[in-house]
Amino acid sequence: MSKRTAEEINGAGALKGGERPDAMDIDDKPNDMGEFEDEFEDEFESDDEIIEAGVDGRPDTEREAEEAGAMEVDGASGPGTFIVGRTKLDPGQTLAPDTTTYKMLHNLSTPWPCLSFDIVRDGLGENRSVYPATMYTVAGTQAESAKANDNSILVMKLSGLSKMEGGDGDESSDDEDDDEDTDPILESKSIPLTSCTNRIRTHQTPSQDASKPATTLTATMTESSHIYIHDITPHLASFDTPGSIITPQQNKPLCTIRAHKSEGYGVDWSPLYPAGKLLTGDNDGQIFVTTRTDGGGFVTDTRPFQGHTGSIEEIQWSPSEASVFASASSDGTIRVWDVRSKARKPALTMQVSNTDVNVMSWSRQTTHLLASGADDGEWAVWDLRQWKPSGTSAAGKPTPIASFNFHKEQITSIEWHPTDDSIVAVAAGDNTVTLWDLAVELDDEESKDTAGVQDVPPQLLFVHYQKLAKELHWHPQIPGALVATGEEFSVFRTISV
Repeated sequence: MSKRTAEEINGAGALKGGERPDAMDIDDKPNDMGEFEDEFEDEFESDDEIIEAGVDGRPDTEREAEEAGAMEVDGASGPGTFIVGRTKLDPGQTLAPDTTTYKMLHNLSTPWPCLSFDIVRDGLGENRSVYPATMYTVAGTQAESAKANDNSILVMKLSGLSKMEGGDGDESSDDEDDDEDTDPILESKSIPLTSCTNRIRTHQTPSQDASKPATTLTATMTESSHIYIHDITPHLASFDTPGSIITPQQNKPLCTIRAHKSEGYGVDWSPLYPAGKLLTGDNDGQIFVTTRTDGGGFVTDTRPFQGHTGSIEEIQWSPSEASVFASASSDGTIRVWDVRSKARKPALTMQVSNTDVNVMSWSRQTTHLLASGADDGEWAVWDLRQWKPSGTSAAGKPTPIASFNFHKEQITSIEWHPTDDSIVAVAAGDNTVTLWDLAVELDDEESKDTAGVQDVPPQLLFVHYQKLAKELHWHPQIPGALVATGEEFSVFRTISV
């Protein structure tokens, strides 16, 4: 069974194995980022006493030596450096973000947790840097089992996403003169479902009429094993068309795929087939391809691609070859396939982990690079040019061009930056989202430590706290902006990227 489900929000059980979390509280007004408690407040400051550094009666060298010793990462020798996601908080402690390290930071809640989502491209322009920002997303809910009929697809517009005070202090442009502080607004349209969403992905078909928007389709893989394809174009248009009403007919799926006998998590639309070509993979290790016809209907080839001995955790089409795709599985392998193969068997099979391979991302900029994340917390980057055909059996583990075991819990999401092939974002079960810069060169003696902190690679750019982090995506039109989901949605941009 797949490991991609979240822990219960209000308990320790898995979402699939027991009770669903209680509904999250939502204010009638749009939800803004909450206040954060600053546990790092100066402990020496009080109403009647201020102790200044350097005047405690001790020589500077003695005091500096003590301070340096306190930074050593050695639990036996004293207090260690706090590492988000690894260092355990004491009872009553909370984490507060250092807002000076963010250009934008907002948290937004939904009625039920959404453990999978996708960002929808819009017509507001490319490379946007103006604040407040606006973006459109689509997500699927995970309501508790007793309230399965409360599930839905949420088509959302997030607006009023202002930058942090003092953000972009080293950047300037004419556009930023118009930036203003606003409260974030979350608007949504719901499409009813009767089952939890495991994975959701969007696809856009360009319009033949330049005056009309692209057709936006969603594919939603549910616990029921069915995949629903919806046209959410009218839902997106309704946000900017006052008085528009979504009809029951517009909420009905264009197609329901019933080829799978078990639920699954592998879903991906081909970026090179404008009309729509969809891959779906399930926990039985079977992969099906569904194609949109010239008449607008959908046809699923009933001959599955088979080869994995475990569940399909991730599927991705090649960004450069229309007939090629890759799949990652709980059997520890990544397999590369050609849809033209009559045998329906993989062309390449590589054992990349001794544990489940949960997630995978194919670089859009350098298409021979593939990143993967596994259940043991390790993530790696592979050069596909080094992989050689080996039949359907798994070859010996190849050597990655980079690998990191900074995370000590399962990797739950990984994605290359859309325009910079050296930047990777990773989400993990340790409640963190990390940003990495692979352009930082490795040094054999220093590659595992940063600033004297053990096991913190210099390629690690940023650590963002995200409770129950499950999935993340870069915004393709707002450089550096990330959206992540877990207990709630987090929309942010750091000063690092």
